[in-house]
Amino acid sequence: MTLNVQFLTMIAMVLGGFYLGIALETFRRFARHWKKHTILAYVMEISFWLTQTFILYYILFRVNSGELRVYVFVACLLGFSIYQVVAANIYKRILERLIIIIADIYQFLARVVTVVIIKPIQFLFQALITSVLFIGNILFMIIKYIFYVLFTPIKWVLRVIYRMLPKKIHLFFHNLAGFYSKIKNICIKWIKYIAQKRR
Repeated sequence: MTLNVQFLTMIAMVLGGFYLGIALETFRRFARHWKKHTILAYVMEISFWLTQTFILYYILFRVNSGELRVYVFVACLLGFSIYQVVAANIYKRILERLIIIIADIYQFLARVVTVVIIKPIQFLFQALITSVLFIGNILFMIIKYIFYVLFTPIKWVLRVIYRMLPKKIHLFFHNLAGFYSKIKNICIKWIKYIAQKRR
């Protein structure tokens, strides 16, 4: 490996260590959201370190074909230390500011979507339901009126026929109505009794 390649490798690994500090800071900032979930915390931690290892090795591979030397790790640690000393506090403030800005943008977009899309859809849906119920109510009243008009003459004819029947048949219908009422009351009592037993 030539001196030029070694120098590029050192620079790349210092920058890689600096990047690792930024990535770790960002990961730790968001880790509080899944910290209480133990399994998820382990999965996220392992995934993070595997991803960073792959990224750093890919950078190394692009620079010197993936050849590992002791100075590679030293340079990476140096870059990480430079981040901690020089840029950690600045990046934390920038990260918090970015999170606030992104959260505000998200809330603004959510309100816009609610006002422009969701609310009109809800209004149209409610208007549709109201219209359907109104039309259904009108149709029910019309059908009810038609049945009333059609069956009222039939009802009058039946009443006239009933009055012309002998008293024995009147008595039979009264007894039949009384028997039906008794059966109905017995069924209701049994249903209530069974419902109480189930409780």
